[in-house]
Amino acid sequence: MKNFGLLCVIDFVATDHSPSTPDFKKLETGDFTKAWGGIASLQFSLPVLWTSARRRNCSIVDMAKWLAEKPAVLAGIQKSKGKIHKGFDADLVVWDPEKKFVVTEDIIHHKHKITPYLNEELYGVVEQTWLGGKEVLNNGKMELNRGKILLHEF
Repeated sequence: MKNFGLLCVIDFVATDHSPSTPDFKKLETGDFTKAWGGIASLQFSLPVLWTSARRRNCSIVDMAKWLAEKPAVLAGIQKSKGKIHKGFDADLVVWDPEKKFVVTEDIIHHKHKITPYLNEELYGVVEQTWLGGKEVLNNGKMELNRGKILLHEF
């Protein structure tokens, strides 16, 4: 991310959520070149990005473009995803951008409780998530396997 004063220049943000068993991460060696690639952090992508973006004077509007609008364009699904607009899928997140939390093992939803953000203080608590107008997360309680594979729209 480049910060030119108040101007934030990013095309879009994507994640490489790559969970694995702890032994594949080689945590005991500290040698990240031998560790399984990727980070188990999908649930923290919004707060991690927001924590960094707010320090750089980037806006929530910037975040919406980076995390929703522009990835939808890249995937060719911008006719139904990436915006709050009539006829679009109601994929929404309700979050408190000012609320802080510390990443602890007990709040991690993925199977193996390892993440580089453990014990980090982050801004932006996700309170609810909606996919296609159906609530899938509410205050930490999640309904699993509600997403679907998205294919390029022609």
